[in-house]
Amino acid sequence: MAIEDILLGAVEKEASDIHLTVGRPVTYRMVGSLVSVGSRPLVPQDTEALAKEITTEVQRKKIEEVGGIDFGFSFKEKARFRVSCFKQQGHYSMVLRLLPSRFYTFQDIGLPPQIIETLNLPRGLVLVTGPTGSGKTTTLATMLNYINETFPKHLITAEDPIEFVHPHKKGIVTQREVGEDVPSFSEAIVKSLRQDPDVILIGEMRDLPTMESAIRAAETGHLVFSTLHTTGAARTVDRIIDVFPSHQQPLVRVQLAATIVAVISQVLVPRLDGKGRVAAFEIMFATPAIRNLIREGKTYQILSELQTGSRFGMIMLDDYLKQLYSQGVIGYDAALEFAVDAHELSVQLSKIQAPARGRR
Repeated sequence: MAIEDILLGAVEKEASDIHLTVGRPVTYRMVGSLVSVGSRPLVPQDTEALAKEITTEVQRKKIEEVGGIDFGFSFKEKARFRVSCFKQQGHYSMVLRLLPSRFYTFQDIGLPPQIIETLNLPRGLVLVTGPTGSGKTTTLATMLNYINETFPKHLITAEDPIEFVHPHKKGIVTQREVGEDVPSFSEAIVKSLRQDPDVILIGEMRDLPTMESAIRAAETGHLVFSTLHTTGAARTVDRIIDVFPSHQQPLVRVQLAATIVAVISQVLVPRLDGKGRVAAFEIMFATPAIRNLIREGKTYQILSELQTGSRFGMIMLDDYLKQLYSQGVIGYDAALEFAVDAHELSVQLSKIQAPARGRR
């Protein structure tokens, strides 16, 4: 198969990912599961030829030097893909993520309207967290697109690689790719402060320098968005603080308490009707009580604030899963699979008369 046929098949089948690796046929990830196309396993010559169809000589040289490369590319007018091309056991392999072809609305992805209020703020730190493949990039793109459509602001992104391409609308959008336009996330943040930004998006807070730069940018009067591979609001706060040396942590708690606006933690759950997956969220807004808990190092008490914070738009992940189950969107087993406290949620679900008591 030519790479064009493989990409077109992914678009038509609405696959989320494509796996091209030696010893396995072309494989799509569909509704969370891997599905092979055909029966002939790919051989080294196949994966190398497929890689050469979508990489440049410069990119292949980098793969040989460092073992892999990530980049984004557009497939005609049909779709955009994020590609990880790498060497394994001496052979080329690729994983291609199919990116949504349009910007979603808050209603499309299930975010509550209270999130919009945070996008109107002039400064602060908004974090979107969750495991790999949980839709964090889509959520960030939705929020960034809303700002771009609504406000005449300058939005600067630092991404690795660029996934959603944002055209200029009411705002001006500057998108910089780490490794191509700028050497690192932290360098991109520092330089962006001299480029008259209103909003800064950091693709991922991977290390201490990036976290320091992000917090500093939020402190100096910018609205900053980023992601972390954590689950839950309290664990996200702890993860940031724990990255810093112990002698800096008291100061970081104070800085984080002053700058954090919201933490949106999410997972993607298979729908009961088999038509793709739906996002389930845990949402924390930085109320004065939560800011105080962060400042005093009592993040373990954030959970109780989430439990009583519905009037502010806050919700725990298990409560969101419960809502989806009661609406018949997800099944019983799927709800428990992604629950924080599966036993307690099973007790709650057993009390609900819902058409969702299916395997998935």
